[in-house]
Amino acid sequence: MPDVPSDGYDLVVVANRLPVDVSLDEAGEISWTRSPGGLVTALAPVMAGADGAWVGWGGSPGLDLEPFDVDGTHLVPVTLSADDVERYYEGFANDTLWPLYHDVIAPPAFHRQWWEAYQRVNRRFAEAAAAQAARGGTVWVHDYQLQLVPRLLRELRPDLRIGYFHHIPFPPLEIFAQLPWRTQVVEGLLGADLVGFQRGGDAANFVRVVRRLTDLTTRGQVVTLSTDGKVDRHVRAAAFPISIDSGAFDALARTPQVQARAREIRDELGNPTTLLLGVDRLDYTKGIRHRIKAYGELLEDSRLSASTTTLVQVASPSRENVDAYAQLRDEVELLVGRINGDHGQVGHAPVQYLHQSFPMEEMAALYLAADVMLVTALRDGMNLVAKEYVAARSDERGALVLSEFTGAADELTGAVLVNPHDIEGMKDAITYAVHMDQREARKRMRRLRRRVLGHDVAAWSREFLAVLTAVPTREHHV
Repeated sequence: MPDVPSDGYDLVVVANRLPVDVSLDEAGEISWTRSPGGLVTALAPVMAGADGAWVGWGGSPGLDLEPFDVDGTHLVPVTLSADDVERYYEGFANDTLWPLYHDVIAPPAFHRQWWEAYQRVNRRFAEAAAAQAARGGTVWVHDYQLQLVPRLLRELRPDLRIGYFHHIPFPPLEIFAQLPWRTQVVEGLLGADLVGFQRGGDAANFVRVVRRLTDLTTRGQVVTLSTDGKVDRHVRAAAFPISIDSGAFDALARTPQVQARAREIRDELGNPTTLLLGVDRLDYTKGIRHRIKAYGELLEDSRLSASTTTLVQVASPSRENVDAYAQLRDEVELLVGRINGDHGQVGHAPVQYLHQSFPMEEMAALYLAADVMLVTALRDGMNLVAKEYVAARSDERGALVLSEFTGAADELTGAVLVNPHDIEGMKDAITYAVHMDQREARKRMRRLRRRVLGHDVAAWSREFLAVLTAVPTREHHV
């Protein structure tokens, strides 16, 4: 075991990205901006209340920085070269694992050079975490980019409690088995004491994969690791559905500035009778094309009026160096242009398409302005946008149309659930949500808000860490 730091941290978070984007100016001074993304949003409140360290990449290739402190958290940058970014991140993580884990909606690419880079970078993250954690400390590893870290870290520091949380779906055996390095990935995850997933089905998929690809004993959610017939330790797989800082988002949406901006947005759009809203990263898993196609057909069928209805589609830029994403942007923009060409009028476009990212204040105003929120992902680990919309609606108005293939569908029982592959069914659901009786809409929204406000990100992290810290470390087993 390597030297344990005498002044190490009791809690170390390991994620692909730091919670900030880091850059150096000409004088060599560090500057940073808070990173976008669900993981940072979810964990920022956790780290603010803990004396912890965060290990991650700073966001720029080739940037070699010493650790530094931001908002009470010790940030430990991991250096990635341009080649690492291309092969480990854009390659293996986002062109192999991402499509594979999202039901092969796009075909995954399997390249040995990418796998070698993934192994190399995961080891670098594990070594950085091992150097920060106090003896007997807790390390919480996050997401599909770092699935090898738990085992690598356990080899370096068997004294640690190690948790891993998988933010995206975990696929069924029949899909996961396509991965040439499937056994190594499973062994990597089994380095953790607790492996968390968004849904019970994801945890069940993982246990089934363990049963089929290893000779380990499983009982319910627990995998037993043994050496020469002697129990070494147990690994638990379980669902811990992630949430948002719902109280803070609710408070933001109640501010006079956001309320005024919501009214202004509707005014800028010509005060449509019905305002539909989609908010997504521009990603082929989000069902953006299916949603826009269904909306276009509703206009074509005159079930919605092109003159009194507007769809605002926010599609924030994402992974633009990956070919599948560039192709998706072209397809979405072609579809939007066709609908606006067929149904638009002077001064009014039925689709307002925004390929941009917006600050949270503007997002809260958009949520408040929308009559119907459309979350129609083809596959999604959770989808925090659905929860943000609900948290913003303190007026108890609005309706949520939600894909049954999101983790959020398990919790948000007041939503109108849809199968986004069923265009006719989605058209019916959108029409139902648009014309929903106000009494029913209010009843549904109250149910949704009880869940979102009652189970926030702080509750999620407390629950995960409570289960993890209750697990005896290996030192207690041997």
